[in-house]
Amino acid sequence: MDPDYKPFDPSPSKPRFVAPPGAVDAHCHVFGPADVFPYAPERKYTPCDAPKEKLFALRDFLGLSRNVIVQATCHGSDNRALVDALQAANGRARGIATVKPDVTQDELERLDAEGVRGVRFNFVKRLVDATPRESYQRIAEKIGALGWHIVVYFEAPELEELTPFLTSLQAPIVVDHMGRPDVAKGVDHPDFQRFVRLLADHDNIWSKVTCPERLTVQGPPYDDVVPFMRTLVERFPDRVLWGTDWPHPNMTWIVPDDGELVDMIPRMATTPAAQRALLIVNPNRLYWPETI
Repeated sequence: MDPDYKPFDPSPSKPRFVAPPGAVDAHCHVFGPADVFPYAPERKYTPCDAPKEKLFALRDFLGLSRNVIVQATCHGSDNRALVDALQAANGRARGIATVKPDVTQDELERLDAEGVRGVRFNFVKRLVDATPRESYQRIAEKIGALGWHIVVYFEAPELEELTPFLTSLQAPIVVDHMGRPDVAKGVDHPDFQRFVRLLADHDNIWSKVTCPERLTVQGPPYDDVVPFMRTLVERFPDRVLWGTDWPHPNMTWIVPDDGELVDMIPRMATTPAAQRALLIVNPNRLYWPETI
């Protein structure tokens, strides 16, 4: 673990909000353990181990039912820790993998059989080296036959440049963390409104209403982030997902309480119908369509 890395909260509070049965944590990770699943040599950070057993224990403690486990950059394109967690989840988890442009169809089909349902494209320069758009396009073409979707991670200043590429993709696209807006600028600022227009103009683009701890200026209870989350939930109720982002990699000044993050759900999704869409209906459409 990097000397300045902040481990996750080992004793989160019990949420006051009781999630409906079947609720999904649609954005979380597993890290290591490093002696079994080594971290990638090209990684930009070395986290604390956060194995599947702790993730599943947290799921149960928070009153959630399922997980969507997203491959993080510290493991690169080695998806073994992800697949191991999916195998142990007894159908209660799905995965988002990171793959290279030369991945074969056989490799993709094996990941699909294990529960992977999408790939992640990361454009955050401090986390990954630049990848040519052509490489991502090759991956997008390969996953088409599987019906997978694409998760994209970028920061708000990059959206204008990325828009032509994003809108050229035919698969469903899920944007991590609301495109990381600068919440100090407010909901009405052109930067965030550009993201809102992107969703309004392209019904294959979804958003995760996640990571207030990464976006806040004020800190907990994240009052400055709620208007952004609520805007997206109310404007696009059938294209939003929620997740904890456990174990919260690379947090620099806040170690979030996962119970407090769950308690933000009714602040953004203010009715039982909106909560059910956010936590159950929407993630099932992407990850467990056979249950709908």
